[in-house]
Amino acid sequence: MHSTQEKVTSTGTYNYLLFLPKVLRQDTSYQHIEAKQQLLLPAIVFLHGAGERGSNLEDVKRQGLAKIAEEQPNFPFIVISPQCPPSQSWSVERLSPLLDEAIASYPIDRDRIYLTGLSMGGYGTWRWAAAEPERFAAIAPICGGDNPMKARNLQNLPVWAFHGAQDRVVPLRESEIMVSALKDCGGNVKFTVYPEAGHDSWTQTYNNPELYEWFLQHRRQ
Repeated sequence: MHSTQEKVTSTGTYNYLLFLPKVLRQDTSYQHIEAKQQLLLPAIVFLHGAGERGSNLEDVKRQGLAKIAEEQPNFPFIVISPQCPPSQSWSVERLSPLLDEAIASYPIDRDRIYLTGLSMGGYGTWRWAAAEPERFAAIAPICGGDNPMKARNLQNLPVWAFHGAQDRVVPLRESEIMVSALKDCGGNVKFTVYPEAGHDSWTQTYNNPELYEWFLQHRRQ
């Protein structure tokens, strides 16, 4: 099967998989400035977990949103799925220029950029959004966590967090702490706990059309 995702090698940031919706794959005129302004599409940045770190971008498709994009050629978002090198964790200093590069290269609607990630990528999602909340329209961290002292940075950013109640890898408490801190400062936060799920709380999350409908309800403040 021909892959619907391009492999993009990036100097100074991360290499990433790029999924372009069918409308763009069929019409490359988006590369011309006039067309770019007319056809701006929503984009999702997806941060994988620790198991997909490495130097082979194929590994990023094993789980989560990069897998969904591979299986659904009609997926309506531009999807950017960077790969973190072995034994490293996500760095905002490297993610931020990668997003700048993508915005400059593809017809991305700056007011409809969404961020999500699972496990290590869930932590990365909380961390990046707290560092640069103005970049995103909404975020969906899955089985992650961060420093609750930073929750105030997220109070104007819609958040939908997910976690499995039986998670033995990242305790449910990690999400609970962040959600509680956000509620305390008046944040716009939803929280879904799957009572029977273990660490894999992402499969049912990314398979749920409601997540994508929810993303599209939000534009950057």
